[in-house]
Amino acid sequence: MFEKLRQRLGGRPQPVPPKPSPQRWAAPLAVSVTDATFSELVERASLPAVVDFWAEWCQPCQIIASYIEFLARDYAGRLVVASVDVDENPQTPQRFQVMGLPTLLLLDQGREVGRIVGVASYAEIQEQVERLLRQPNC
Repeated sequence: MFEKLRQRLGGRPQPVPPKPSPQRWAAPLAVSVTDATFSELVERASLPAVVDFWAEWCQPCQIIASYIEFLARDYAGRLVVASVDVDENPQTPQRFQVMGLPTLLLLDQGREVGRIVGVASYAEIQEQVERLLRQPNC
């Protein structure tokens, strides 16, 4: 639209920069798990895991969701990063006694080794993840 207007007014066309490749800029996403897939994708994983328990109606969960994407990108290949919608999958949060949202569980070989309830800074989350990765089994 602006290019046509510029031509009508006598201006020269401006070069259009190339669009970046979507694959080049796409960050790996956290894996969405359900009650049915939790055991296979998280507990039996060969890597330690961070699991985000969230709900669509939860405002603080939206903040943590962006941190989860950062974790998935920053720790790709070293950590399983997963999310569980508690409204759609009530069994898993009940099993882990998730009482508040958002809740991040840190798991090593399917065993809970840490928990963050509520909003924490990305630096605090990273600190706990680094502690998890330093454990002997990781």
